Amino acid sequence: MTPDAKPFVARVLVYPRAEVLDPQGRAIEGALERIGFDGVQRIRAGKSFEVALRAASSTEASEAVDRMCRQLLANPIVEDYSVEWIRA
Repeated sequence: MTPDAKPFVARVLVYPRAEVLDPQGRAIEGALERIGFDGVQRIRAGKSFEVALRAASSTEASEAVDRMCRQLLANPIVEDYSVEWIRA
């Protein structure tokens, strides 16, 4: 890492792909309906990660987070992910 690296913080959201069955989401939908929330049309259960890192540039930080997602944080076969930068 270069001495001029700056701090970056990203929020990574990971959800099952739309075409993949989401049993946890379906269970939550059913529970919400049972306790009186009749208007809920769909729940997709996912996970989130807050990643703090140091990088020389926003491009380098973005590339690093994308690699993290593809290699560990998300299963690209059944999950999609999105990255939101909290601090760049």
